[in-house]
Amino acid sequence: MKRGLALFVTVVTAGALLRASGPAALAPSAGARLKTITSRVHGNGASLVIEATDPVGYVAARPDPLTITVDFRNVTGEGVANSVASNARSPIAGVSVESVESLGAPASRVTITLSQPVAHHVRSDRNTIVIDLDKPTGKPYVLPVAPARNSQPGGTSGAAPDAMKALDVAQSQIVDPIAALGLTGSVPVPQTAGIPALAAARAQLQQQPAQAPGQILLQAPSQGQSAANPGPTRFTGSPISLDFQGADLRAVLRSFAEISGLNIVIDPNVQGTVDVALRDVPWDQALDIILRANKLGYSVDGTIVRISPLATLATEEKERGDLAKAQADSGQLTIRTFPLSYAKGEDMVVLLKQANILSNRGSAFVDHPTNTLIVTDLQERLTNTSDLITTLDRAQPQVEIEARIVQTNKTYARALGIQWGFSGAVAPALGNTTNLAFPNSGTLAGRAPGPVASTPVGTAVNLPALGGATSAVGLTLGSVNGSFNVDVALSALETSGNGRLLSTPKVSTLNNVAAEMTQGVQIPIQTSTNNTVVTSFKDAALTLKVTPQITAANTVIMQIALENATPDFGRSINGIPPINTQRAITTVLVLDGQTTVIGGIYTSTQTNTRDQTPGLGSIPILGWLFRRERMDDQNTELLIFITPRIVRQTS
Repeated sequence: MKRGLALFVTVVTAGALLRASGPAALAPSAGARLKTITSRVHGNGASLVIEATDPVGYVAARPDPLTITVDFRNVTGEGVANSVASNARSPIAGVSVESVESLGAPASRVTITLSQPVAHHVRSDRNTIVIDLDKPTGKPYVLPVAPARNSQPGGTSGAAPDAMKALDVAQSQIVDPIAALGLTGSVPVPQTAGIPALAAARAQLQQQPAQAPGQILLQAPSQGQSAANPGPTRFTGSPISLDFQGADLRAVLRSFAEISGLNIVIDPNVQGTVDVALRDVPWDQALDIILRANKLGYSVDGTIVRISPLATLATEEKERGDLAKAQADSGQLTIRTFPLSYAKGEDMVVLLKQANILSNRGSAFVDHPTNTLIVTDLQERLTNTSDLITTLDRAQPQVEIEARIVQTNKTYARALGIQWGFSGAVAPALGNTTNLAFPNSGTLAGRAPGPVASTPVGTAVNLPALGGATSAVGLTLGSVNGSFNVDVALSALETSGNGRLLSTPKVSTLNNVAAEMTQGVQIPIQTSTNNTVVTSFKDAALTLKVTPQITAANTVIMQIALENATPDFGRSINGIPPINTQRAITTVLVLDGQTTVIGGIYTSTQTNTRDQTPGLGSIPILGWLFRRERMDDQNTELLIFITPRIVRQTS
């Protein structure tokens, strides 16, 4: 059968829609025939209606933009009433019916010739097939065009006359069915690759020598993704519609040979039935879905596609791999020594095994006194080992890491207090008696705890400045005869302080080698257990631990653990001081010679203290005579800087 360019294909078993409705539904009859062919014009374009005696299956194809063919397998077209006539308002120029062969069986073909290249849509309803034609838009009608089958000797592809006609009508992209398998003609495709969109790969395959059978093995993809591209698979095959219920799987797969132009061989182990209903999906996606639904895959030998169960393909691939492995492992073993200058022999042995450089028969061990690697393996593997050692056994650059720890302390304190007292006396000696028999005399004086040392009178309010006043003003008032005395003392304190501590640890190490530096003291701590005194030591030191990694971009990745621990002897308990600790653990990326801040702590403490006589200390203005106040403000700031410098090796 001469076949043109499959631009749009529709395969539908019309009876499937009826069979789904129940046991009384109709099924295609073996003696089905075409009855009538009519056409009508409407506002959206025109429609061609083909009526058969029974629900029938069909294959609709468009070999070129001006031709549509509909093949009815096992259906006779003799005696069909064709009433289609040319109409100026319809794009249908003519309709003809002929007998052909489809999939090895007799068939009837209805050929629709168009006067204008408009889009078409095929649908079916029971025993009626309708081809709807769009209304002409006046724009060029561009459709994808597939090349015809290889019909020339020697594997040279040729285009059918109708293909050339299609190319004359509209410029189109060539679509190739073999390219749906994602092949390049020279590079094996991963087994998990899917069926991507059609491309021009078949032409490349036909221009290159045929590959060995089984060289390219593919299996149906998982969840619409391919190994080469983790994104969703793109399908660009010609759109088709499929509607099968209980159809033979092998027959359905054979239909894709007609639809796509693929050379398909089906494995004898492929058995079963298919239930599928698809509308206007790319044919390569439809094939992909059917293969995955039935656990099938395929392999490609040149331009021939062989469809087999996944288990069969996996077994063949394993056997092929075992054979290749056995061939690779065959040969004479050779012993070779590799003196190492910078790398450690033990590390190289582990690396050779992890990287699968050694064959199954190969072995490697190290002579520790000379740091020499001794390898026994096939000559090809020894060459790979030599290349790896040449690449890795090199001097590593050094990195100098400098850290700066800056700690500042600012303190400020202010205190203000007052002390005052009074004494009064009534006595005959002072001439101010009460003129009473009792009480005839008396004394009144302040009595706060702790009299002021410099005052001769009692203290009514004793609120001196806290913290040991550095300044004071005293005032004493008394009467001429000493019958009443007042003593007042004002005390004040103000202190401020600034402290700065700078620590600069520095260490050098090789690339990817950890380094540690510690400076400080060890504090002895004694514990008694069962009348035995045990002394242990606690570090109070500045410690820098760092592992640098030099990158190709001239930067340094550093894993840093920095701790600054200092003893505070001012707060010792039983002679053991507490330890003030600042710690930073981080990973940073820094340019060579640049400085970065890896940590910072800022602490601010402010305290206000007031002592007063209850009630009297809250009186406005006069309340300061009955209270004292203190304010403390302390600020602490800690910054940690780090600078890496790559030390280049000079020859």
